Amino acid sequence: MQMRSVPMDGFHPHSDVSATLRRARALPGGGFGEAPLPGRPLDEGMGVAVGRRTVFRPEDGEDFGRVADRVATGNMALAPVPDALEGARLRNAIATGALLTSGRHLQHGDAGQAGRNMEVFTNCATAIASFAEFYLLLNGSGVGRAYDDELCLVDWSQAPALLLHLDPAHADYPRGRDGLRRFGIEMGILPWGTDEAGFDAEAEARVRGFLTQELASDLDGLPEGAVIHRVEDSREGWAKAVEQLESMAFAGARGETLVVDLSAIRPAGSPIRGMQGRPSSGPVSLLRGLLNIRRHVLVPARDRDPAGEALQPWEQALLVDHYLSVEVQVGGARRAARMATKSWRDPGVLRFVRAKSEGGLWTANNSVMVDAEFWARVRAPEGTEDPLTAHAQAVFAEVTRCAYINGEPGFINGDRLEDHRTGSAWEKPVHEDGRDFRSARYRVDHAAGLLAEASRRASEARFPVTTNPCGEITLHVTGGYCVIADFAPLLACPTDLDSFAPGEVPADTAALWDERVEDSVRLGVRFLIRANRMDALYGEEVARTNRIGIGPTGLHEWAWMRFGLGFHDLLDEARSGPFWQALARLSEAAKEEAEAYSASLGMARPVTVTTVKPAGTTSKLFGLTEGAHLPARRQYLRWVQFKGGKDEETGQWLSGSDPLLAEYEARGYPIRTLRSFPGMSIVGFPTVPLALRLGLGAKLVTAPEASPGEQYAWLRLLERHWIGEHQGNQVSYTLKVYTDRVDLEAFRATLRDEQPRVRCCSVLPSRPDSELGYEYLPEEEVSAGRFAAIVEGIHDGAVREAVDWAHLQCASGVCPI
Repeated sequence: MQMRSVPMDGFHPHSDVSATLRRARALPGGGFGEAPLPGRPLDEGMGVAVGRRTVFRPEDGEDFGRVADRVATGNMALAPVPDALEGARLRNAIATGALLTSGRHLQHGDAGQAGRNMEVFTNCATAIASFAEFYLLLNGSGVGRAYDDELCLVDWSQAPALLLHLDPAHADYPRGRDGLRRFGIEMGILPWGTDEAGFDAEAEARVRGFLTQELASDLDGLPEGAVIHRVEDSREGWAKAVEQLESMAFAGARGETLVVDLSAIRPAGSPIRGMQGRPSSGPVSLLRGLLNIRRHVLVPARDRDPAGEALQPWEQALLVDHYLSVEVQVGGARRAARMATKSWRDPGVLRFVRAKSEGGLWTANNSVMVDAEFWARVRAPEGTEDPLTAHAQAVFAEVTRCAYINGEPGFINGDRLEDHRTGSAWEKPVHEDGRDFRSARYRVDHAAGLLAEASRRASEARFPVTTNPCGEITLHVTGGYCVIADFAPLLACPTDLDSFAPGEVPADTAALWDERVEDSVRLGVRFLIRANRMDALYGEEVARTNRIGIGPTGLHEWAWMRFGLGFHDLLDEARSGPFWQALARLSEAAKEEAEAYSASLGMARPVTVTTVKPAGTTSKLFGLTEGAHLPARRQYLRWVQFKGGKDEETGQWLSGSDPLLAEYEARGYPIRTLRSFPGMSIVGFPTVPLALRLGLGAKLVTAPEASPGEQYAWLRLLERHWIGEHQGNQVSYTLKVYTDRVDLEAFRATLRDEQPRVRCCSVLPSRPDSELGYEYLPEEEVSAGRFAAIVEGIHDGAVREAVDWAHLQCASGVCPI
């Protein structure tokens, strides 16, 4: 039978919106069927590495189909009445990679999901208090927090005297010369790398003196009326310790004493259940965090000038969150991603702007929250006598000066965010009993009054919403969640991609492909809404907003194979109309499915539905471009961090190192230990973008090759056609501006002209890799010759196949034919 091609006019037979909406009345997923489809193989090299590190369990047998089995089973268990038909279709959508969900779901999803807390499955959250942010970080959520003056309630100078205790009988209490030396290194008393020879009597005396001075040796003889808080051996226990301290500071307990007893925390190296058995960091990590808070916040805050600029409550909160976040990251199993925002109107905003470049607070992505009034004042003639206009111009000048050096802070257009724009953020009720932060696993008690007052402040705040660390989700400043998922339209293709030419898809293939893409979106929406039924700390806010975020990844590969379009083609709407029409129809289908399915479950209409998230983990599994981003390089090493390091004397991997390090080293992958982040090593994976392997060739545009104006235009098109005019979040996007081509004034002009026209965009100035001076870059561009040598040195045939050296040579103009 002769195959005919379908015109590139968007989705095939059901392309009109009314027909699309009618389909919502039927159970989606028919395009995938119910018979189990084979799991899609992961992209060799990087994809397999990410799968092993963050997705696969032993029982998965490195089979993505088995991952889909457990993830679909766990999610369907959240439905009031599980539907076996939908479960089978959902499983197939995940197994093929068409519905990637998110790394959190792929890692944790299983038959026990209904009995777990939602925090483990949420990528995005916000917090209004330090203990809340700490607990969310410990659960693996990325957390945003607004440090606006009107929202920072706690003056940490009013905290009680803080004493810390670790039972000398605890396995991690330093004893013996080697134990004292390791403790001294971990606590920063001794330089990193101090060996036995360097651990002389003076160094030992310093460590012993530290123990005597900084720790309460026993619990006898404490000040009268001292409050003793024993930290339970759990994430909840760690957070409760900070809640106790923060609530006492809020209550003004400066004349009291709080003793935090860390003795019940399991020893370092013990496996963490629920984190794939990764080793616990032990009590020394929390001890270090609390000591840093005492030393760098509580003590100096008591001596500050109340009228001075330094250490105002917002800065105290920023410091507390930083020191707690460091300890989450040092644990090695959690990312501790943070967003810190502050209103452009605040008097201390210029100090906030410099917090990273001058204050060393590196653990958060910092952004200034702005609005249309800000941009109007920035554009006003210079030399104005109006104080607020002069302030806005000073903020713009300082933000761009700092951002031109290190990319931060950025600008977020707060008045363009959905809940601000519609006014729904100000409708959040105030609860006095702590229900704003309560679940089966964690119940606020000490801090109920703090949270109630924060809600009252937020109900009148100028910016009542902020974003998650990557900027793609709008969330209330007092706290909220968003469950998010990726769909990969390229991977919904029902046939091998090499069975047709790009943009020339046989009719029957196109029809089923288009059906599967829409099925992925609709099944993904239902997947996320069911996740909102889990027990959650922010249960009240989840019920009020029913917020979700579904978004595409691998857009450039889909545009090429389905429509025959490269990046520059996509910017020409006359030429790329079918692509944008298809994306707009998917957006409407997502929102219609969200409203209809929520109504059927008696849940609120979702406040937001669409987003584009960074999609780092999910995209790497199958070699896709990440979210909305262009491919970073044509060929490069992708460096991935693993916990572990080598003994400098023996060259052997230290105890507690990730076993994958030794495995990759044996295979010949490039490996380096980090000095700037002690205890961590990186593995380099040779990577060629899938887009190049698909034959995009001359139409391939990498991020350095696209102008800032072109990338901003791309973002505006995505906001218009996918995010949409209602129920939309944001597009997470990092736009690189190369400072060897663009000077500071041109950089400022770009931001002044383009940034007000999108909801948000991270602009990261960069230079050629060799000039940046960093110990390593996540993506290191290498020459074709060096790349070939690295690949030849790796004893892993699958990697050579995935790299597809012939495609790379063809793209470089030296096709070996």
